[in-house]
Amino acid sequence: MVHAHMTAWFLALILFFVAIGLQKSGKEKGFKVLKMVLRVFYILIIGTGLGLIFSLANISFMYIVKVLVGIWVIAMVEIILSRKTKGASTKVPWILFIIALVLVLYLGFSLPLGTYLFK
Repeated sequence: MVHAHMTAWFLALILFFVAIGLQKSGKEKGFKVLKMVLRVFYILIIGTGLGLIFSLANISFMYIVKVLVGIWVIAMVEIILSRKTKGASTKVPWILFIIALVLVLYLGFSLPLGTYLFK
């Protein structure tokens, strides 16, 4: 289940940056399609994440924090994409996205359930 979760968020990040590139190049139809595909990946990410959480016998506070920060990352992706569509400023959402992404990656790689990158 860990590998499915990691694959889903990795592909979602790639699709996010491809969607940004499509929007910048003016390909609105492809951008809209990728936004819908990204939303399917959000469901996969949340579903596999919940599956991982419920597989634990003892859920610690840090796992709850990781869930909340992961939802924060997804929210920032959606806010960035919607503001790009409207032509609004995305400076603050990008900063919040980077902070949340670094935090969720640190938590994901340091907690016992995942891979041990930061041990």
